[in-house]
Amino acid sequence: MFRELSGHAYIGADNSIAPYPGPIGSVISPGLLGENYVQLAQASSLCGACKDICPVDIDLPKLLTRVRAGQSTQPTSGDGKGLSSSTRIGLQLYARLATHPKLYMAAQKFSALGTYLLSPLSPWLRLPAWTGWGYSKDFPRFAGKMFRESFVESHGRVSEVQAHEENSINMQQYAPAPRNKMEQFIDELTALNGHVTLTKDATREVIGFLNARGIKRIHLEPNTLDESLLLKADIEFTYEPDSQILVGVTNAVCGLADTGSVLIADGDGSPLHASLLPEIHIAVLKSSDILLSMPDAMDLIKDKKAAVFITGPSRTADIEMTLTIGVHGPKEIHVFVCQPG
Repeated sequence: MFRELSGHAYIGADNSIAPYPGPIGSVISPGLLGENYVQLAQASSLCGACKDICPVDIDLPKLLTRVRAGQSTQPTSGDGKGLSSSTRIGLQLYARLATHPKLYMAAQKFSALGTYLLSPLSPWLRLPAWTGWGYSKDFPRFAGKMFRESFVESHGRVSEVQAHEENSINMQQYAPAPRNKMEQFIDELTALNGHVTLTKDATREVIGFLNARGIKRIHLEPNTLDESLLLKADIEFTYEPDSQILVGVTNAVCGLADTGSVLIADGDGSPLHASLLPEIHIAVLKSSDILLSMPDAMDLIKDKKAAVFITGPSRTADIEMTLTIGVHGPKEIHVFVCQPG
């Protein structure tokens, strides 16, 4: 809603512009600025998208329902606070229809017919200006066919296709060949901006990577690389977390082919910190430890105190779906897959 309508669509009852737009503004404005902004919480559909996309997991739908119930810093009344009489009557009528399936289905049919008669040539229905929304917003016509009807028709078509497939003796020859787990892992991780290097000597490959980047100090999980070779290459390493270190090297318990994920478990040398704090995460993985999917890896973490599946570099987005890489973790992930030989 915020992306489509922009911030100035959020105004108080006296038409003053809300200083804090968006769903979060609908929560904090009533508490900070009083009843003039209580009605903002009534505009939300409570679909939960704001909570799903919030990078810090604020439960905005729950907070919005509290505002609707009058639980602000200055609570004065109970049910229906901030609603006009016409809005309360409309919601009561909707509640009556929504709790009786036959009435609801009939209302859908009549609504579809009514909006079609009012707007036969356009899929959009013009709202009158007196509603307040009609100055700049239109309303889509109600669908003539209900979801339940579309589902029944679609399910019937699917059943027909399935029956046809079961009766066809030659369908198997058209099925795509299953992909190799290694190829699938590489494809999935690469699609998420990860990097995969196949090698027979992980230590030398990692040293080459570090030298190319001019990096001489790393956070290393014990027993992951040949430490004597690191020392010969003048690469310093530590087992303790350090915010100044740019690269963390960990051992991957396994990889998941279907998502391109690697499993990192806590242990000596704080591998979870090494996979989270530095800007670059290097994971060393044996090709034999690439599994098909997460259920296959569950037995590997039963005895672990903490474990995490990492899928690509850290990424987050705000309510406007602006993607940002590396805010809550590494900007890059490089997986060195060790092959036998």
